[in-house]
Amino acid sequence: MSLVLALNAGSSSLKISLFRCSAEDAANPVLLLSSSISSVFGPQTKFKFNPVAHQNRLLNEEVNSIRDHASAFTHFLDRLKEEVSVNRTDIKHVAHRVVHGGDYTGPVIISEESYHYIERLADLAPLHNGPALSVIKITIKALPHAKSIAFFDSAFHKHLPTHVATYAINQQIAKERGLRKYGFHGLSYAFILRAVAAQLRKAPDTLNIIALHIGSGASMCAIRNGQSIDTTMGLTPLSGLPGATRAGDVDASLIFHYTSHSPARMSHDPGLSKEVRVTEAEDILNFKSGWKALTGTTDFKEVTEKADLSTLADPMSRATDPNTLAFRILLDRILHYAGAYYLALRGDVDAIVFAGGVGERSIELRHAIGEAVACLGFAAIDKTKNSQIKDDDGIVVDIGKEGDKGKRMLVCHTDEQLEMARECSLVAEFWP
Repeated sequence: MSLVLALNAGSSSLKISLFRCSAEDAANPVLLLSSSISSVFGPQTKFKFNPVAHQNRLLNEEVNSIRDHASAFTHFLDRLKEEVSVNRTDIKHVAHRVVHGGDYTGPVIISEESYHYIERLADLAPLHNGPALSVIKITIKALPHAKSIAFFDSAFHKHLPTHVATYAINQQIAKERGLRKYGFHGLSYAFILRAVAAQLRKAPDTLNIIALHIGSGASMCAIRNGQSIDTTMGLTPLSGLPGATRAGDVDASLIFHYTSHSPARMSHDPGLSKEVRVTEAEDILNFKSGWKALTGTTDFKEVTEKADLSTLADPMSRATDPNTLAFRILLDRILHYAGAYYLALRGDVDAIVFAGGVGERSIELRHAIGEAVACLGFAAIDKTKNSQIKDDDGIVVDIGKEGDKGKRMLVCHTDEQLEMARECSLVAEFWP
């Protein structure tokens, strides 16, 4: 038996799960406890600690001593010892979610070489790679005896066809600089693939699905015979669907017209042009866009509650307020890719699967998507099932009407930490 700690660092959050893994049942790690720290940079940092077998030890508190991801992890380790008597030395493996892995196609043990490689990729995933590196650094310091292992979101998409992964730019430059589609949310899609295959009683390598991971970061993936054949995110997580603060797909030249110091009209005269730094452009499109830019909030539930959804059935109706516009923009982009992926799969689709914070919780978004894709032969959504999903309903929930023989409409409670723990358990080279 061994303990595996799975860490998932967001831009201002840290999710942690502790698993017990055994050689006898390596594919099924057992969750011992979960923890989450939100708003790690303050001012109101929330710390949650949930030991599965000791509900009387459940914590939900504000912590003033947490200032960043490193201090958040240190606080967790202290609580681990105090609340459930788990010593640091009991943890043998630490699994880190790293969004962008570049050319890595599988998990790697963190070494000086791999650390610096991930560091060089940080500009391509600024919301996540930076925080992940901070957590990796403190983990190696706090748990020097444990193997720190990076698990990459981009690795799931390693089988993307060349024509899908290639941008129509100079290929010599593209290859020199690694400019291609990588795709992300791969740990979530790997979990979804296994869970849905089990639900439908199919082998994973025979499953064809359109998967939606919709949260503050949002993407979609077309999976054929268990492999990713296309996904909405590209070189960076910025392309594809809009998110809470990400713009999603925009015209590539938009940013040059957007910045306040850009010239009023395009000119080839270098004397008239002003520099727009890449970091500034990425800051705008990554942190100052999305439905927050449209509505003032990153909370999609709040957006939905304020939106007028009565006109969704009419694709030509005009959104008259920011919240309705934000909802309809996300819906429009999802349907755009759903149609494209349906064709990419040649109509041979077992299910559409909703996952992620918004995908798993937004009754209204699932209903709107279901109404639109019914014309493609998907099962009509059962309003009662769709509105009454509970955590104890199971990992995968079928929200299609009973007896409807159409392609399935499913909700999957995805778990990236569990996926990392499982992969960690199954890779022989990680174990002595």
